Amino acid sequence: MRKFSIKDWAVDDQPRKKLMQRGSSALSNAELLTILINNGNAFLSANDIAKHLLMASENSLQKLAAMSVKDMVNLKIKGLGEAKAIAIAASLELGIRRQADPIQQKQVSSSKDVAGYLQNTLQFLQREVFAILLLNRANRIIHFEIVSEGGITGTVADPRIILKKALERNATGIILCHNHPSGNLKPSHADEMLTKKIKNAASFLDILVTDHIIVSHEGYFSFADEGML
Repeated sequence: MRKFSIKDWAVDDQPRKKLMQRGSSALSNAELLTILINNGNAFLSANDIAKHLLMASENSLQKLAAMSVKDMVNLKIKGLGEAKAIAIAASLELGIRRQADPIQQKQVSSSKDVAGYLQNTLQFLQREVFAILLLNRANRIIHFEIVSEGGITGTVADPRIILKKALERNATGIILCHNHPSGNLKPSHADEMLTKKIKNAASFLDILVTDHIIVSHEGYFSFADEGML
């Protein structure tokens, strides 16, 4: 029986063979996408579709991860329909979740203890969201939750909802967090006013607002680190 080499495989199958022989880390981004896309059409191979998709996202996995299924379909790449876009979006989301360290019960002593988790969780969202981390007396995280979602340019967080959730969990500390889809990490005047409002309201309930962290694909900004609390 003739022994087939990787050159004998169809273009779309070669990345699968390479992964089996050398492991996933040996594959390029285009080859990994080729496996997710699975098959091409009469116009483009799966590998060609993957390359077109990467070109459309400026060869940036961060920008690709920020795309919705609709965004990918709207690129009008022949052979990239909704089903393939869903598979790619799901895979990228798994990658984001894998990067996020387990956060529950982690003890917080500085912004660095949570900034990486918050950035990995929120940085690729195309809309602005407001989230909270609730802490117990030992400064351990007991709960994480997105409490409001807005548009591309902003979101509104209700202090009453935040404090209600803190009371329900018997939290003694709160870390506020929101993302800036634009990448800009500088807090706005509204961000500063909201932080003061929540901090003042929480103090009447003996709950301490320990930080407000802004995250984006550029990094993070900590109100506590900058002496703004």
